[in-house]
Amino acid sequence: MSLSLRRVLAALALTAATLVATPQAAQAAAVEVDGEISVPCWIYNYTPDADWYFPATTSPKALVYLQHGFSRANDNVADLARKYQAAGFLVFAPALSSADIYGCTVNNLGNNTVFLNSVAGWIGNATNAGGALAKSYATAAKIAGRAGSTLPAKYVLAGHSAGGEAVTYLANSLRTSYPSAFANLKYVQLLDPVKSIFGNNLATGLAGIAGTSLPIRTISSPPYLANSDASGTVQLTTDLDRDFLGVRLTTGSHCDAEGSSTNILCTLTAGTSKAANVTALQTLAVNWTIDAVDGTTTATYYPGGAYYQGLLTGGVIQTLSGS
Repeated sequence: MSLSLRRVLAALALTAATLVATPQAAQAAAVEVDGEISVPCWIYNYTPDADWYFPATTSPKALVYLQHGFSRANDNVADLARKYQAAGFLVFAPALSSADIYGCTVNNLGNNTVFLNSVAGWIGNATNAGGALAKSYATAAKIAGRAGSTLPAKYVLAGHSAGGEAVTYLANSLRTSYPSAFANLKYVQLLDPVKSIFGNNLATGLAGIAGTSLPIRTISSPPYLANSDASGTVQLTTDLDRDFLGVRLTTGSHCDAEGSSTNILCTLTAGTSKAANVTALQTLAVNWTIDAVDGTTTATYYPGGAYYQGLLTGGVIQTLSGS
């Protein structure tokens, strides 16, 4: 064999090896990073804990902001975060206090609206490399082996309990103060939302969303003490006149959204979740989110579809619509 022929064959072999290796190099393992993020409140600057869940893809579908509820922490929503992560979403789950003299809280004690407007700035300024969210992401991405990557351009807000009220308020704050970011907000997922005793954050958020095409749905449990007699769900179905606003798990627990990452502090007061309810919640929440981000409708997960109707006829869910 001539030297020139050997060189040609070697070049072809190298090219083939590169073509095979390229898709493998694009793969990435799913990674969880315990980070932090800065946020102003009154005259101070807080740095709450913030968990990042990187999916096993270098091109996440969207950023899911996942907010825990009153007296809970971000590790309590880890199970649901991992379901979003497995579906290809980048998940950001911050820990917000439930008691703070300056109103730096997830729930409204009468003075948290200024703080929530600052929290909305995380997403409102997400494209700013000097913004709090971009900085937190850059640090987490380096740890996760994703240095140099950027945040997804699409956003989803999901919140449990008082976190449901908070993300509804955040959505409207984006609408009024950060219209470019609001245009990229594709969905709001409520998880047994609960109104705060003080203020009107949920009503304010819903009033702002009502005149838009932004989809918002809930997966709730029946009215009882743990969810303040389904106060958030009642507000949602009263204030929004839409044909489909989600479902109620007929035997649901307020802890369902936390799944396997709940603890006795929830189950002691709200009751233990049933596996079927947790599965239904996670399946619907994740697939509704996928559809909202992709601009599709996967019929099986909506009224009339096979999966949905199976839950309905099996007595697992009830359909919720506006008044």
